[in-house]
Amino acid sequence: MNVFDVIGPVMIGPSSSHTAGAVRLGLITQALLGEPVIDAVIELHGSFARTYRGHGTDKAIVGGLLGIETDDERIRNSMDIASSQGLFYRFEVVELKDAHPNTAIIEVTGQSGKSVSVLGSSVGGGNILIRRINHLGVEVTAQYETIIVAHTDTPGAVAAVTDLLAKQLINIAQMKVYRSNRGGEAMMVIETDQTIDPALSILLGELLPVRNVTVIEPI
Repeated sequence: MNVFDVIGPVMIGPSSSHTAGAVRLGLITQALLGEPVIDAVIELHGSFARTYRGHGTDKAIVGGLLGIETDDERIRNSMDIASSQGLFYRFEVVELKDAHPNTAIIEVTGQSGKSVSVLGSSVGGGNILIRRINHLGVEVTAQYETIIVAHTDTPGAVAAVTDLLAKQLINIAQMKVYRSNRGGEAMMVIETDQTIDPALSILLGELLPVRNVTVIEPI
């Protein structure tokens, strides 16, 4: 058990699950998009759907999409900030099967037209679990430095990435590979003990058959 488990995150309230965790869901979605969000559709399930106005979950997710951290007082005004920056959003209530009570599906579009869809849950104490990125089922906690590598499922893809990390003296704490089907879309989720330099991220992106690389700092 660490201090985070005892006292929770440094945050703007009122709730670690409904506010801080929701901010983190927005932050990861924005990081995966890799550019400013201009449009967002946010679907809320379970407890999120029932109490999001009272707990500020709506403000928290929008704040995260703007890049606002959990301890930033601007969360309270995130919707006004979004309007001033040209971020359009809407909330919808949904019923999801076998989903955690604090679950959201966040679908965003960026300035270039790129889009990302994330299904994630706030699982308590400000902690989160991302269970789907676009059409792929994954498990991302963002408690470590995390590299998310989108690629085509081909022989040698995993070896190319891990070999490059080894040459850069990056130790892999945990790694999982997900794919839609043989030879289809795939994704590596790699948690490391070291910080990933932006230059290394660029090198990873140049590997074949890598399509996109996102580095998520612990949040």
